[in-house]
Amino acid sequence: MAGYEWVSFTTDYGEADGFAAVCHGVIARIAPAVRVIDVTHQVPPQDVRRGAGVLAQTVPWLPPAAHLAVVDPGVGTDRRGICVVAGGSVLVGPDNGLLLPAAAALGGVTAAYDLADPVYWLPPISATFHGRDVFAPVAAHLCAGVRPAELGPELPVDALVRLPAPAVTVGVGKVTAEVRSVDSFGNVQLAAAAADLTAAGISTGDRAFVHIGPAARPALVASTFGDVGLGELVVYVDAAGYIAIAVNGGNAAAALDIRDRDSVLLLARPSRPPSIVD
Repeated sequence: MAGYEWVSFTTDYGEADGFAAVCHGVIARIAPAVRVIDVTHQVPPQDVRRGAGVLAQTVPWLPPAAHLAVVDPGVGTDRRGICVVAGGSVLVGPDNGLLLPAAAALGGVTAAYDLADPVYWLPPISATFHGRDVFAPVAAHLCAGVRPAELGPELPVDALVRLPAPAVTVGVGKVTAEVRSVDSFGNVQLAAAAADLTAAGISTGDRAFVHIGPAARPALVASTFGDVGLGELVVYVDAAGYIAIAVNGGNAAAALDIRDRDSVLLLARPSRPPSIVD
């Protein structure tokens, strides 16, 4: 059957205003039988990278859907709106890098289209609310059976905007990586993956130091929070397959004064803490 029974919805709209509800209403008026899964509306304002990361880590667990995502600091400019086809789903949103990590998580982009045909928009078009006027109606029309190719011209996949890859370096006994995200518990996800620990020769059960700037804190490389005592630091591979840092019963981001995009060095523990890190 053409179309989709589900829309997933990811934005930086927050919950204090009615922006997300308005988009729900637009979808319901065009495709009233469609069910909406709100992934989150708490992406930090205009943080495209964080929105892309949340979406990419969520879509593999959702049913085939029109994945609607709006984190759009370029709204009203000449940035394109796009529909990306990937893994039996479609992704709808701005062409600013937001959608492509999720498309990769679904198996990769198989086609992409410019949202150029206004017949699928909701006039009049606001310069500042394309979530309501362009992206939500397009997602609803796709659910109702409109084919992606009807939305506008096909785009070369290599012409789509991509976010810069976060910095990760691996050496013997050490991994340096940018902070990818900090969740509501204060757990810190790094851009490095489980394979980077293996490549560095760091294993579960190893002692290590976590360096942020000149500060170093001892940690245990383990499987879960309870493998260390309350208040102690643990380095583990999280449910998305990334290296993460937590404090058992606490907030690692606060304890370490870590923020998004900080650089963190994980160093296998020598006999005593080094005073200088190469």
